[in-house]
Amino acid sequence: MAKRQIGIGLLYSRSGSYSLISEACRAGALAAIAEVNADPDRDLAFVPVERDPQGNVDLYGPLCEEILRDTPVRHVIGCVTSWSRKEVIPTLERHGGTLWYAVPYEGFEASDHVVYTHACPNQHLLPLLDWVMPAHGRKAYLTGSNYIWGWEMNRLARERITQAGGEIAGERYLPIGSRDVGRMIDEIRYARPNFILNSLIGPSSYEFLAAYRDLGLRDAHFLPQSCPVLSCNMTECELPAIGLAAEGLVAAGPYFRGIDGWPGAGRFGSSHEAAAYVAVLELARLLHGHPGAEALPLSQLVAQGGAGGIIDPETHHTVLPALIARVEGGAFRLLHRRAGVAGDPYLTRGTSAVIAPQLRVVS
Repeated sequence: MAKRQIGIGLLYSRSGSYSLISEACRAGALAAIAEVNADPDRDLAFVPVERDPQGNVDLYGPLCEEILRDTPVRHVIGCVTSWSRKEVIPTLERHGGTLWYAVPYEGFEASDHVVYTHACPNQHLLPLLDWVMPAHGRKAYLTGSNYIWGWEMNRLARERITQAGGEIAGERYLPIGSRDVGRMIDEIRYARPNFILNSLIGPSSYEFLAAYRDLGLRDAHFLPQSCPVLSCNMTECELPAIGLAAEGLVAAGPYFRGIDGWPGAGRFGSSHEAAAYVAVLELARLLHGHPGAEALPLSQLVAQGGAGGIIDPETHHTVLPALIARVEGGAFRLLHRRAGVAGDPYLTRGTSAVIAPQLRVVS
């Protein structure tokens, strides 16, 4: 019997400041599409419909609209930055589409039109801070790219650290793509924190890590074993661009290459690739045996999917391991693991949650 042909959107920038992450996500999605299409037991095949915003945030909304308006596609795998994700949500709402988002983000969002297959703060930032403060101290310096990811990650970090009796030694932001890290390094050298939370992205992060390594060579206080740099968005896909400056970096995420767990040791190049792969396979599972289900609203699609699903019907987040790993010899080595952490975007389910003063549901 011929398979049903179902369009699936891919909305990733193949150039620009975060192209390495985009390419990793795209590779994972395409690998899963090929697997679904080759599976004789599946009654469907995906037909990719790609658009490339080229790193221009102003193009995400129009290109997503083009996909949903001009083709039968109702499910889009895509977006890297939170800025771009929020740009497409109104378009998804108008056209009844669903975005499958495979990148870590800052939380405080639950949309009827988004599935979040990567980690939110209770799955990356909070476990990372809970690990680092007993091990290294409670005096932190916060960096970030000047948009929602940096702002919100540092806001949550400030609350968690001060709740634990710590202090913020400094906080500074850079425009996306900026390499002007000199003032950050000067402030860090003066403040002498116990650790640094790095929420920069792309070339800004690469430049910062290179400058910080040079600082460590001049002053032993800033060597990784004394004052580590922490990240919630750094994965293997960016290590070649960083080189030796990545040594000692400590990162949190649901997957690291070669480490047993979700969705299997050594199979994927990074958690970005793994999360996009998982997104496509879960969509295939939900659509298999249900002709026309691709047009259902997300809540109905998840409800009719039955047992075995990975999506929380309340928040549309997923259950993930929370892993903490350090770069040693060019690869991540596991330091700490929490298994089966349910996504809690509003940090309301745990007794030690950080509660934001204003909560907003994007619907």
